[in-house]
Amino acid sequence: MQRGIYRDSIIMVLLCLLLTGTVVFGQQETEELAEILQREMARSKPDYVVYVPKSIDGSTFDTGNEHFLVFDGPDGSIMAVWTQSSHEGAGDHRIMFSRSEDEGVTWTEPYRIVGAAKPKEGLQSSWGFPVISKSGRIYVMWNQYQGIKDYHHQFTGTLDACYSDDMGKSWSEPQTVPMKRSPYDHADEKYPFNWIVWQRPILDLEGKWFVGFTRTVSPTKRTPPPPGNKSWTACESVVEFMRFENIDDHPEPKDIIISNSAFGDQALRVPHYDKPSLSIAQEPSLVRLPDNRLFCTLRTMSGYIWYSVSADDGRTWCNPRPLLRHDFGLPIEEPLCCCPIYEYSEGRYVLLHHNNDGHFEGSKREETNKNRRPAYIALGEYRPNGEQPIWFSKSKEFMDNDGSQIGPLKRIDIGVYPSVTKRNGEFVLWHPERKFFLLGKKITEDWLAGLGIKAE
Repeated sequence: MQRGIYRDSIIMVLLCLLLTGTVVFGQQETEELAEILQREMARSKPDYVVYVPKSIDGSTFDTGNEHFLVFDGPDGSIMAVWTQSSHEGAGDHRIMFSRSEDEGVTWTEPYRIVGAAKPKEGLQSSWGFPVISKSGRIYVMWNQYQGIKDYHHQFTGTLDACYSDDMGKSWSEPQTVPMKRSPYDHADEKYPFNWIVWQRPILDLEGKWFVGFTRTVSPTKRTPPPPGNKSWTACESVVEFMRFENIDDHPEPKDIIISNSAFGDQALRVPHYDKPSLSIAQEPSLVRLPDNRLFCTLRTMSGYIWYSVSADDGRTWCNPRPLLRHDFGLPIEEPLCCCPIYEYSEGRYVLLHHNNDGHFEGSKREETNKNRRPAYIALGEYRPNGEQPIWFSKSKEFMDNDGSQIGPLKRIDIGVYPSVTKRNGEFVLWHPERKFFLLGKKITEDWLAGLGIKAE
């Protein structure tokens, strides 16, 4: 990374904000802030910089940046949507959009599609994700808080959407997409659902968009936590899937048709480490195998990654089970954190995870702001005759931030809520470092060299 160039860029942004009155810093304070931002941003050795917040303490309302989904634009550009806020849970979540026409080197000024610009300025919008029609209409969908909370205000909401027909220059008015109520939802229909989509949808074998999501069980229906455990990490959750049936017909959002799978009592469940009847299954990540089966990794509260497989394009799923390095091997450790898997090349996959069971540097499993670092990658290879169809190498540390705290919540997590692009021979992981900076880092063949897979 060209540290001097990025430092000068940060200083110029801060000076412009100073001159326009957007923030009130003196010249010395501006330079000191730029030095801090540059130093912290450099910790993970990024190859690309998409967004740098304008303060550290939250006073500029942009110091929370997460669920960073970068994707190929219909016009050949790279586009991104993410959730921005003062900090996660502050009540001012908003959906942001930006694009790059030079392969991620520079990005447009972020555009707020929907949501609150500041705390208490309207209803928040969270966890946006893109869906693109064959002809290039860009839909963005998200969890829309409606002013009534069941589980938590950043999870209780309707599925809302808008679209752009001019590559993100303008967006339609938001509308609510019809979403089927689940047996896990509050019995009173005035309460919306508790749900999150966290990764980009993938195309099914019929060319329809398909995605998994976390459904948090309503507090009125969930299995009680283990005795004495009051942590949010013991709030019951399951994984379901939805398919968007008519996106290519360019419907208004209110006319989008969704079909469900792994619904109700067929939802994917994973036992809590201290109470097996309590399910903690979250944040599914999907890849397609060479034999056209779907493979899905799951975040859990067991100390390990779990997975499930579908042989019918996501309509039914096998019971989840721990993800092993290989058949009869050891399980792959992970705290309660997303553990996405991405196809790197035909029959080869990269698994991003944290390689600890939650007890990192003396932390407890419930202390998620202590055990979500460093970020590791394991290389996976398809095994057509394996009981587990992907076998994995040992894990190699990919990036870290040294546990340095930043932002209003003093976060230290890394490698969380990312996405990838594969363009012009470059495989880039785009990630919200400490849910603060938005950065990109290449995963190269040279870096993966030496990560061998156990032979059959």
